[in-house]
Amino acid sequence: MTVKVLFVCLGNICRSPSAENIMNHLLAEAGLDRAVRCDSAGTASYHVGNPPDRRMTAAAREQGITMQGKARQFHRTDFEQFDLILAMDDENYEDIVALDRAGEYRHKVRRMCEFCREFRDREVPDPYYGGPEGFRYVINLLLDACGGLLEHLQQEGLIKTHR
Repeated sequence: MTVKVLFVCLGNICRSPSAENIMNHLLAEAGLDRAVRCDSAGTASYHVGNPPDRRMTAAAREQGITMQGKARQFHRTDFEQFDLILAMDDENYEDIVALDRAGEYRHKVRRMCEFCREFRDREVPDPYYGGPEGFRYVINLLLDACGGLLEHLQQEGLIKTHR
């Protein structure tokens, strides 16, 4: 069984594609890239079709992470398609659960920072209007959170280590 994880931020060009690409990187390193399918989306349609932000791409590259993908908007059908939907901040979380009026899928929606092991942030800050340090900070925060997410998936028995 493949676990399907969707990372969601506002525009899908900074935080959520970073989380997607970091998670894919960690999964490949662990030999688990077939066990989990990752995607990302934005709650807004501002950047649909655009690649990840160049500043985010540069910060990821410094950590050996390759950024790829094109922005898309979150759709209600994503609730059915994904096992876990991770919001980058409280506003994203509220926007996602607002689309689930009946509360049928709320159990699938969590906050990314719930999986942090080192960082104490409750939200992944949006670096869009800041400088290079903000982008680096977000990459490091997401490396921590994605590592914690991978541990969580293994501890819950959702993915098995093949080594």
